[in-house]
Amino acid sequence: MLEGVNVALGVTGSIAAVKTVELAHELRRRGAAVRGVMTGSAQGIVHPWAVEFATDDDVVTEITGGVEHVELCGYDGWADVFLIAPATANTVGKIAGAVDDTPVTTCATTALGADTPVVIAPAMHEPMYDHPGVLEAIETVEGWGVDFVDPRIEEGKAKIASEEAIVSAVARAAGDRPLEGRRVVVTSGATSEELDPVRVLTNRSSGKMGRAVARACHVRGADVTLVHGVVGPQPLEQGTSAVDVHYAELRQVESAAEMLEATADACAEADALVSVAAIGDYTVDPRSEKIRSGQELTLELEPTPKLIDEIRADHPDLPIVGFKTETSGDEEAMIERARETLERTDLAFVVANDASVMGSDRTRALLVHEADAARYEGTKAGLSFEIADSIAAVLGGDERRT
Repeated sequence: MLEGVNVALGVTGSIAAVKTVELAHELRRRGAAVRGVMTGSAQGIVHPWAVEFATDDDVVTEITGGVEHVELCGYDGWADVFLIAPATANTVGKIAGAVDDTPVTTCATTALGADTPVVIAPAMHEPMYDHPGVLEAIETVEGWGVDFVDPRIEEGKAKIASEEAIVSAVARAAGDRPLEGRRVVVTSGATSEELDPVRVLTNRSSGKMGRAVARACHVRGADVTLVHGVVGPQPLEQGTSAVDVHYAELRQVESAAEMLEATADACAEADALVSVAAIGDYTVDPRSEKIRSGQELTLELEPTPKLIDEIRADHPDLPIVGFKTETSGDEEAMIERARETLERTDLAFVVANDASVMGSDRTRALLVHEADAARYEGTKAGLSFEIADSIAAVLGGDERRT
């Protein structure tokens, strides 16, 4: 996600600076080169040697005759992005007032003057974050094009955002934004139909692919609405981690009917729909009481409405990307069925994959267009960027949406 990106990492005197070492490692794991810049207060919390170890480079702890701020963040400077994480209320206020009395604030002023992208991840006590002057400073700096990564409000503190959220913000700031100004709706996860107050009818979708697509569209500049169903049955080691949906407006649903209703509402203002969710094909009239075990039982299943068909009927010009999951493993058969779906509902393209990848971090897929089909094998994150770039190409050439 950050391959080839140079990140200057500014660290200020919040206790959240203890997370800087791991953040620097995560940025590098995602492909970035990182160089640290620290205030004096930050050095009282984390030793510069720790940041030097995490970045594998020298750390700027003072501005000298070497004009480090210009070398890092000036015109033709080393950094593609200046990230301040964590940023204290003091630092945000100084940036808004163009006060340059620490290496971090001096680099920030230089970056803003040189049009180097700046990303700020605040961290402070909640009352400080709610101070009118701090909020005004954030609004001022945002007006200059700085991207803020919203903190997590917990336990009376505005805690620094997750590493995943910060990495996404850096990738969005550093990369091309072909989806800037576009609204993309993504459906994700499984649906669940109630059989009785205890039991449900569902499938194995983890929602990983849909969330990856939503995140990739966000990084490419889109405003994203994620309509997310339930997470289907997964092994313990795959289903225990919390999901941080920082990249989208999240609408959580359960049944196929709820998925359709929420998606239809979101598509009223959408430029594109990516239908990734594994929506159940059947529903059933639920029993009001628990079905007793041990008895023979016949369920009368009723087909659920096809989400893509319903959205297409209401939005004949909306670019829609479909997903088609098969179990045959036959590539030609997958392409044939994908093209049937593509032609039936006039889709932009279809992503065809095998059911064996459900719940996995890796995937094998075919991007099936009207005239050709492209193979992909790798991570779901990698495929998601292929999909986001294909959507951008469709929207860029779609005069109906301009």
